[in-house]
Amino acid sequence: MAVFRYKMQGILDIKEKLEERAKQDFAEANMRLEAEKKKLDELQAKRFAYMQEGVKLRMEVIDLRKIRENKIAILKMDEFIADQKMEIVRAAKAVERARAVLQELMQERKAHEKLKETAFEEFLKEEQATESKEIDELTSYTYGQKLMEEN
Repeated sequence: MAVFRYKMQGILDIKEKLEERAKQDFAEANMRLEAEKKKLDELQAKRFAYMQEGVKLRMEVIDLRKIRENKIAILKMDEFIADQKMEIVRAAKAVERARAVLQELMQERKAHEKLKETAFEEFLKEEQATESKEIDELTSYTYGQKLMEEN
């Protein structure tokens, strides 16, 4: 029996490597998004702590300098939080781009695998036809030899 060789195996191998790289890119983008979300949580926790400190400052003996510093810190945290939310949006868009690339590459790989399956099925049909032809020839030869022996 002959050995099956897929003509476009090199292309299929490249598609598989591209898909693996896209999976890695997608995972990295997801990790970055999660890191950005964690940063946002930390900033919000800091802001909450400053808010708590502001409440305490207003309950004690009033120190305008500390209250003003606290107010400035809270406003800075608001800026950092707004910036961080923008980073999260960017990271989420990067995740979506990576997901789209991955899906496209997966579809291409699956299409090539389907082509390979089809080529293999065709190969098997050809092998079966060749085998049947050889069996028919052998049967005809054997039958011809018997006829010659009888005569």
